[in-house]
Amino acid sequence: MQLLIFGPPGVGKGTLSGMISDKYKIPHVSTGDIFRNEIKSGNSELKDYVEKGLLVPNMVVNKIVEKALREDSFKNGFILDGYPRTLDQAEFLENALWKIKKKIDLVLNLVASEETIVERLTARRNCSKCGAMYNLITMKPKKKDVCDKCGSPLVMRKDDEPETVRKRIQVYGQETSPLVDYYKKKKLLVDVDASKKPKEVFKEAVKIMEERIPKQQ
Repeated sequence: MQLLIFGPPGVGKGTLSGMISDKYKIPHVSTGDIFRNEIKSGNSELKDYVEKGLLVPNMVVNKIVEKALREDSFKNGFILDGYPRTLDQAEFLENALWKIKKKIDLVLNLVASEETIVERLTARRNCSKCGAMYNLITMKPKKKDVCDKCGSPLVMRKDDEPETVRKRIQVYGQETSPLVDYYKKKKLLVDVDASKKPKEVFKEAVKIMEERIPKQQ
């Protein structure tokens, strides 16, 4: 089973991907995860781009993703979010999967209003030490502004401030609308209402998956 999860920042891609991964025992990976692993393994070219805050060129991203998808951990499928971001990347991914006799089975497009996403992201908090994530609406810490796991202060990330969030949503829409059309034409993309609670979103996603993907996959 090869899944793509689309959706703007804060819509719940990571949460849904984790739940699907647990149920079907297939790995969830984001391009951020792949990049971090590559940098740890000594990819100096990628490290330079990331440390300087530069946009990583398609050619570099594609090469890294193709390498990752050939690893044994992906032989039974994957859930991928954060890639593809452009039509060129989508076409490259299709070709890379064809080489290893795989294909995208389904694209779940998580949809929620801008106000819902802004509300969620501005309520998000991270532990300043261990990185654990919380949400003041859906997943509160036991003690206000304190991490349950290590007792360190919780902080708000700069990119979770309201104006930054709105800009990120706008950029995402501009980047991704051609991809939505691309996968719709291939009859692979299905919208999922992500304004609901995580368990309800997961239930809807599983129903779609069971209907659209043959059992043997």
